[in-house]
Amino acid sequence: MRSSAAVGAMTMSSRVLGLVRDVVFARFIGAEGAADAFFVAFKIPNFLRRLFAEGAFAQAFVPVLSEYRTRGSLAAVQGLVNRVAGCLGLSLVLLTVLAVVGAPLLTTLFAPGFRGDELRFGLASDMIRITFPYLLLISLTGLAGAILNSYDRFVVPAITPVLLNVVLIGAAVLASPYFDPPVLALAWGVLAAGVVQLLFQMPFLMQLELMPRPKVEWSDPGVKQVLTLMVPALFGVSVSQINLLLDTVLASLLPAGSVSWLYYSDRLAELPLGVFAIAIATVILPGLSRQHAGNNPAQFSATLEWAIRMVLLVAVPAALALIVLAEPILMTLFQYGKTSIHDVAMSAWSLRAYAIGLTAFMLIKVLAPGFYARQDMKTPVRIGIIAMVVNMGCNIAFVVPLYFYWNIGHAGLALATSASALLNAGLLWRGLRREGVYQRVTPWRPLLLPLVGASVLMVLALWWLMPAAGEWAGWAWQQRVGQLALVCLAGLAAYGAALLLLGLRPRHLRPAVT
Repeated sequence: MRSSAAVGAMTMSSRVLGLVRDVVFARFIGAEGAADAFFVAFKIPNFLRRLFAEGAFAQAFVPVLSEYRTRGSLAAVQGLVNRVAGCLGLSLVLLTVLAVVGAPLLTTLFAPGFRGDELRFGLASDMIRITFPYLLLISLTGLAGAILNSYDRFVVPAITPVLLNVVLIGAAVLASPYFDPPVLALAWGVLAAGVVQLLFQMPFLMQLELMPRPKVEWSDPGVKQVLTLMVPALFGVSVSQINLLLDTVLASLLPAGSVSWLYYSDRLAELPLGVFAIAIATVILPGLSRQHAGNNPAQFSATLEWAIRMVLLVAVPAALALIVLAEPILMTLFQYGKTSIHDVAMSAWSLRAYAIGLTAFMLIKVLAPGFYARQDMKTPVRIGIIAMVVNMGCNIAFVVPLYFYWNIGHAGLALATSASALLNAGLLWRGLRREGVYQRVTPWRPLLLPLVGASVLMVLALWWLMPAAGEWAGWAWQQRVGQLALVCLAGLAAYGAALLLLGLRPRHLRPAVT
């Protein structure tokens, strides 16, 4: 629990800076065609980062590394690190070269709606060439972070993303006036941030005496084991990210601004996901891997149960608060400079749609490690395929009527993503229960009843205290921030007080010891 708090605190710092970064983006590039082009160019390597870095790669690499650490020597661990670094690095260099050469093809593939729009298509292709090498740099950073996490050095990897936000804010504020168009400065900022993040983690690897010395050896048993686990995990662990990328593809076919509206709303929905769920998932995976390797199923269940409880305690009120406060939050953070009231209203619809699936997004992050720690990649992949098919069907079912009747087709994309996430989380839960991997350790009633009652009370408090949307639009940013802080603090106080009054106590939140 202490490790999760530390990672959460570091991740909170990164996410707060991320919000500052997005506020700066909204002021300098808004939601116009050039902004759409940048968000596509940034999203493609960023999406692949979540596969090759902290996503599928980490889920496959950490259990193998934990096994080597438990059963082998430091020399064996160093050998595994060297060979994995060499094979991963070579693969990413080749992928990066292909992407840079084929940037227009990538733009056509991931943003087909940009064809025929010379500004957006040309800018997106140019910026993909600049941003794509970030994938190589950040994936090697992810390798370093996975090693540090396996040795319980959670804080350094958690604070590393802060550097990305600092560099991008500097690029927008200081460098953009010297570029034409200014959005190109952000693309170069992404590349610079990858270099800074990788260099930052190297001294900490040296302290562990595990600095990688890359060696390409595909026949190494450890490399084969990682690849065997990683190939299905490439799909299974990243279903939600693939769904978001599909949203970008379809949003490029909708009116200009749709990609940006989805970006701003997704960033807010990801705040509790990144601060809390990913922090918990990062901490529990090495522990679950060791518990599985040590044949301790009871403690394995206890760890999973604690993670699920903690996620529910945060996800449910966070989702409800985002639904109620969608427009005021977006207006307070982003409605300045080039971002209009119309942009805020459109982003609010997609934010509410994402919020519906927020609890599921967060549960996926802690349920999936229950499979990956046991080196079971097939089950999440099978579930992921089902969720992917459902997402595609829901895209058609939701986008078409919402676009033609209410002109908010982009919100249909977000709603489809949430629907597939709800299904994904439900099937993961059922799989863990059916296979006997998770067995209930402590009663759920002392948590669920206070959670439901406190969430209802919080929503009522937010509705009562929230001024009308029209009032927010007429306020200066200082008044918006002050009023939003007051409403959020009051809602948080109502939620916390209700939990205590309804019987929840700190002992209900501690991991069970079996």
